[in-house]
Formats: sequence, C-alpha cells, structure tokens
Amino acid sequence: MLPVRAWMDAALGWVEGLGLWAPAVFLAAYVVVAVFSLPGSVLTIAVGAALGPVWGMATASAGATLGATAAFLVGRFLARRWVAPKIASRPRFTALDQAVRREGFKIILLSRLSPIIPFALLNYGYGLTNVPLGTYVLASWIGMIPGTILYVYLGTLGRAATTWSDMGFGRRALYVTGLLATAAVTVMITVIARRTLGRSVDPDAPPDDPSAGA
Repeated sequence: MLPVRAWMDAALGWVEGLGLWAPAVFLAAYVVVAVFSLPGSVLTIAVGAALGPVWGMATASAGATLGATAAFLVGRFLARRWVAPKIASRPRFTALDQAVRREGFKIILLSRLSPIIPFALLNYGYGLTNVPLGTYVLASWIGMIPGTILYVYLGTLGRAATTWSDMGFGRRALYVTGLLATAAVTVMITVIARRTLGRSVDPDAPPDDPSAGA
C-alpha cells in the first residue's frame, strides 16, 4: 500500500512550518492554478486539510476569487488573440455572451454555481465580454462559495480521517452528517442554478414542466 498517511503528514507539516505565510502561499497557488487551467478543486481540498474549516474557507474563497480575476484580466488584456478563437466559436459561449450583455451579474453568478462551460474557459471567456471587473469579481466570489465550502469540508474530513480509528461514534457521526448535509445543499443549489441559467441563456426555451418525473 502507498504510504498516504505519511505523505499527508509530511505535506501538512511543511504547510504548518510556513506559519503565517501559509495563506499567502495558497493564494499564489490559486493564481497559478487558474491562469494555467489546472484543477482548482484539488487545491481547495488541500487548503481545507491544511488550514481547517474556518481559515481554510477564508483562504480558499479569497484565493479562488483572486485566481479567477487573474485569468479574467489575462483573457481581457494579455491573451485575447489566443483566447478568442478557442472560445468565441462555441455556440454556448455565444449565447452566454448575449445573456451577459442583458444580465451580467446574474449570469456570472449562476454560471459559477453551475458552469455550462468548463470553469477555466469561463474565466478567460468573461474577459472577452464587456462585463465590468467589479461585477465579475463580486458575482464570481458569491457564486463559488457553495462549492468552496464543500471542498474545504472534504479536506477537513480527509485530515480527520487520519485519526478516524481514535474518534468516538458521536464525532464520526458529526463529520459524516456534516458532509452529507453540505453535499446535499450544494447539489440542490447547482440544479436550481442550472435550470435558471438555461432559461436565461436561452429565453425562448420552454419552462420546466412541473409534472415531469411525477
């Protein structure tokens, strides 16, 4: 078996050794992850494991927003010629762009809750639109909160799992219940956001049939 616990202990020890610099290192990592289109969820889980639920959430939320903003600015000012051909030809982005012109804040918020385009492409793609930077930052920050909470909690639970055998039943039940509740709320928000976003991007689409699936 792979020495997963030993690796985790070593990684956490390194992070703890950074002291007050740990959040700053994670913030910088979020910028790199977003600009180079790497999986941000893995980093957020690591933040939860290293910093715990409170500081982990604060750091991950700030970092994800900072990274998304960096990619937005790169797409708008530095890599526009490279980004535009890769994104503008996508029918979904064309529809999204038109929706952003009508309801910028709402569309960005919903697309963060339930992206219809890969997250990394959204960061760059919004840089091609005329949405104001402030609107983009605020809507992105709010929209990413549910997913951030879930991944930070997963990281916190992952660290707790290293001492799972030493926990009492009550503490185990608390962790599991918290995970299930967080996941359920996140999924519910995602489903609602996807439906609302679909109608906003395609206003001519028929509304959901309340009797469907009954």
